[in-house]
Amino acid sequence: MFGLQKKDTNLLLIVIALTMLAPFILNPFPTDSGLAQFNAGYPDLMQRFVIFGIFAIGFNILFGLTGYLSFGHAAFLGVGSYSAVWMFKLLSMNILPAIILSVVIAGLFSLLIGWISLRRTGIYFSILTLAFAQMSFALAYSVLTPITNGETGLQITLDDPRILGISQTADGSIPVTNLFGMEMRATSDLALGAWSFTFSMGYYVCAVLMILAFYMSIRIFRSPFGMMLRAIKSNQTRMNYTGLNPKPYTLAAFVISGMYAGLAGGLMASMDPLAGAERMQWTASGEVVLMTILGGAGTLIGPVLGAGMIKYFENIFSKINDNVLHTWFSFMPDGLENLMVGILHPFVGKGWHLTLGIIFMLVVTFLPGGLVEGGQRIGRMFGRKKPTDDTSAKTEPAE
Repeated sequence: MFGLQKKDTNLLLIVIALTMLAPFILNPFPTDSGLAQFNAGYPDLMQRFVIFGIFAIGFNILFGLTGYLSFGHAAFLGVGSYSAVWMFKLLSMNILPAIILSVVIAGLFSLLIGWISLRRTGIYFSILTLAFAQMSFALAYSVLTPITNGETGLQITLDDPRILGISQTADGSIPVTNLFGMEMRATSDLALGAWSFTFSMGYYVCAVLMILAFYMSIRIFRSPFGMMLRAIKSNQTRMNYTGLNPKPYTLAAFVISGMYAGLAGGLMASMDPLAGAERMQWTASGEVVLMTILGGAGTLIGPVLGAGMIKYFENIFSKINDNVLHTWFSFMPDGLENLMVGILHPFVGKGWHLTLGIIFMLVVTFLPGGLVEGGQRIGRMFGRKKPTDDTSAKTEPAE
């Protein structure tokens, strides 16, 4: 099915089910319960899950398949965002042209940076990509202010021409992003008993594009091109000895990865028409590296899991403050309650990075294959079959 092997088809169907049913899966606790703060089924966060999933899937094509570690992929994310906002300002508020332009511009930009950076390998390649990303950040922040609007960020205004659209609505407000009239901010609510679920048009547009991006990554992984990328990661010197030039393949992987980042940047601007230089900072590049390694570099679904986990910690654990902790332990005596709050305080709220760092350290130490390896170990643990005494099952050595 879909031109894929049975195992890959099942994986794709699982991803489709998880993304389509996300509003239900991410809201396991009743709305009025004390545990409702751990729900993640609201539109903004779900959009971040899938958008950064696309970003990580693209990065995994470069890092997971070829072994080239880029510290500058946030530059393509930022370029994609700026391209989309400019399309909103000049053409229309339809997200389709904006997304297409984001992918094209990010692809051209990655072609330029990749052509220069891929002249080196290893740490030198990583440093070159980091340098280009920081130069891009500096240009967007202070030099190219007529194009990027500097530190304020590029955003749409009532004075924008919008050749194929309107500059302002009938009530004098700024029009919203849409897909052929379907507004990205449109939502509908469903109440089932104590649970409340929100369905967002913007989320499902992002989810469909992530599913397509995931499908394309499967095709790349299983193609002869993907096999060449694995050969480059395994032993590039041996490839050179056989007469194969690895540079066109690595450059192609770099450009494809950059286009994925541009798509993610375009979707970020489509959901919230604002582009700022902070999206090009080295911290954003480091974040996608963490997502890929945490989920499982070189695996198909790993980067998506890593992106979801990091964004969950960033948005949920960061909101747990001392007041919430005191509510949790209010049943304890005052002294013991304060002790428990004091113990947990460094790991939540503003200290959520500490918890994430500990988890990352444990995963790298005990699960080098990331969360995917952890899932595989659990599957093998429960999937073991007891040995039988059936002698017919034994194999005889070949003569």
